[in-house]
Amino acid sequence: MIKLSAFISGLLFGLGLLLAGMANPTKVLAFLDVAGAWDPSLALVMVAAIGVAVGPLTWARQQSSSLLGRPMQLPSKRELDPRLVGGSLLFGIGWGIAGICPGPAVAIVFTGHWQVIVFMLAMLAGMLLFTALETRRNH
Repeated sequence: MIKLSAFISGLLFGLGLLLAGMANPTKVLAFLDVAGAWDPSLALVMVAAIGVAVGPLTWARQQSSSLLGRPMQLPSKRELDPRLVGGSLLFGIGWGIAGICPGPAVAIVFTGHWQVIVFMLAMLAGMLLFTALETRRNH
């Protein structure tokens, strides 16, 4: 049941990204072009997503286990640190260069666009590099 709920959640998330236009690099770059032909529609998508998430997150904070009986695992850290800021900057720069972020990339990886495949390979390389650096840091 846990794997099925994860699959359904991922499927709904991917469909939402596609329907909202967040898997369209041209639309994303137009959103990021605040000094030019700015397209604010993705800001509305983000605001709507935050609005939808507030209720379930508020509920989840009050629970000790999930609906499937697993322990609730929500972030406890609240402060900003250099690693979070640096990671956020890297994410934003990559998003701005590619016009796509990891969620939509996974949703459109099989469309045959070589740029998405290059993005996914770069993303996976970054994840491997992070894992290697974390392993080295912890030893």
